[in-house]
Amino acid sequence: MASGTNLESVQTQPHVEAASKAIFPVLLSISFCHLLNDTVQSLIPAVYPVLSDALRLNLGQIGIIALTSQFTASILQPLVGMYTDKRPQPYSLAVGMGVTLLGLLFFAAAQTYGAVLGAAALVGIGSADFHPESSRVARLASGGQHGKAQSLFQVGGNAGTSLGPILAANVLRNSQPRIAWFSLLALLAIILLIRIGLWVKVHHFDQPKSIAVNADRLAAMPHHHLKLSSKKVAFSLAVLVALMFSKFFYLASLISYYTFYLINRFHLSLPSAQRHLSLFLGAVAIGTYFGGPMGDKLGRKVVIWWSILGVLPFTLILPYANLFWTGILSVIIGLILASAFSAILVYGQELMPGRIGMVSGLFFGLAFGLGGIGSAALGKLADHTSIGFVYHICAYLPAIGILTAFLPDLGPAKVHQPKAATV
Repeated sequence: MASGTNLESVQTQPHVEAASKAIFPVLLSISFCHLLNDTVQSLIPAVYPVLSDALRLNLGQIGIIALTSQFTASILQPLVGMYTDKRPQPYSLAVGMGVTLLGLLFFAAAQTYGAVLGAAALVGIGSADFHPESSRVARLASGGQHGKAQSLFQVGGNAGTSLGPILAANVLRNSQPRIAWFSLLALLAIILLIRIGLWVKVHHFDQPKSIAVNADRLAAMPHHHLKLSSKKVAFSLAVLVALMFSKFFYLASLISYYTFYLINRFHLSLPSAQRHLSLFLGAVAIGTYFGGPMGDKLGRKVVIWWSILGVLPFTLILPYANLFWTGILSVIIGLILASAFSAILVYGQELMPGRIGMVSGLFFGLAFGLGGIGSAALGKLADHTSIGFVYHICAYLPAIGILTAFLPDLGPAKVHQPKAATV
């Protein structure tokens, strides 16, 4: 986490310098806020077994809780991104985190299924505001190293996601009211996000709109992008959506139901199953970082190939493995599959330069929406068949990665250093 002194020193730098090299205090701060946000978000799946016992919910109802939170975030994120592309709101991040804080307090006090759904919706709204705008901050502070900046930003989120189950196992101790303690994390994030909002306002929103937008377009646009027709861009986006479907439906099977799978098949205790889930999510956090820098050097398409299709052999083996190898395979799957998102996100930003908020909101929204739909659909499938059958079916999802062949090869990314005269 960056200190207040570092952020204050960054705020004295001119706008041109901020655009020409990475501002690591800001990147570390927004990444840490992503950690806090996603720690809070990951508490929801981690307490599904607690809610199931307390309210006597079946897996289908658990899936609806996930759908409520994630689908709310999915619908709102692209809209937030489109709005802030035209009317920047530097302090909206702090406001959104405040909504998340309210959601946590409501979760802790909810005594009915309907109240739980309402709390999940609040958490989804807070997430919808956070992700597109914080992704924009990471790009603004990247100095042209867009893949590396997005990976660093994503690592914070995935590290937070992996912390959630550990904290749930050791702090909540099967007690729903103790969720309220995690509102302190949201409060800390609000304080940091207010300071980040001030930096963004000073360095990126104090310029005339036309100049800021044109500078963003020039910084985001690869030279070869001009060769792509609008139809090719639209088709490429459709392929990226299909790849997102493959990635996040499979992730939904593990994030929402891995604990149930381990308890059902290997008769683990809930804390032990939560620790296995945390190991998987930790692997996701580690794998996330490498996708961006590798995409900067080797090209986004190479990383997408590897991270989607490359995981297929391991997902096919997983349903037949014993407990030891299930843990090993889940870590391998997390490491490989996680590298896809940063590459896909930056690839999409390069396809639509100048619309960073909309593209970020679209892909984060898809991540949440597909994850929510996947959780609900797979929960229903598990109710009608078995949780083991779900993992047999989901094992084939990475085969969709073959569609990567239809993406245009943008080649390795090059860092563009804007000149002072252009800004």
